[in-house]
Amino acid sequence: MIRRFGACHALILLAAVLAPASVASAAVLSGQVQLVTRSGRPITTSGDVVVIYQPDQGLENLQPLELEIETRKKKFTPRVTVLPVGSSVRFPNRDPILHNVFSVSKGNAFDLGLYRAGAGETAVFETAGLVRVYCNVHQEMVAYVWVVETPHTTIADGKGQFRLEGLPDGPGTLTVWHERSDVKVVELAAPRALREPLRLRAYRPRVPKHLNKFGRSYGRSRRDRY
Repeated sequence: MIRRFGACHALILLAAVLAPASVASAAVLSGQVQLVTRSGRPITTSGDVVVIYQPDQGLENLQPLELEIETRKKKFTPRVTVLPVGSSVRFPNRDPILHNVFSVSKGNAFDLGLYRAGAGETAVFETAGLVRVYCNVHQEMVAYVWVVETPHTTIADGKGQFRLEGLPDGPGTLTVWHERSDVKVVELAAPRALREPLRLRAYRPRVPKHLNKFGRSYGRSRRDRY
């Protein structure tokens, strides 16, 4: 049965269900992510700041999920999703127009073809990393899927604050990201409370420049009566 989750719901499920019982853990990692302009002026995050902690020691028993990202009013909902490696996502079309969902991200490239309103098609995500998802018909449509190999993930709150509990002690890698920034990676000797905010420079447009699935320009788009 396919479950429909936004990023936060998927992350709660990851933390509650997928954490390996074999890892004795009590460490806490907390901090704040600060989105800033090119000149360094703080701006609101507008949500969807992804926080991922990967312990150096191995993790087991990450179970794949079956999720949905719908296309509605020429937008992907949710816009940002976090899921474990091997998970599948169905892309139902809730619009009275055609969509063609695709990605050219390395390790997770797919093309669902052109399809009408209905249950849509499914893509499987086998490789850890960030996946950029587009529509071959509508250039303005974009979604992001973070494929992870750890249950220790969360979305920072409206103030950029985050907290991850029950982590295994020892070294690990902290990854933070927002769609308008590059990925920021911090190596930690152990989970802890971070004293200084992690700054992400917001310079990318909300709709990034990209080509269609054939590697060509979208050209002048046709207007939908919608």
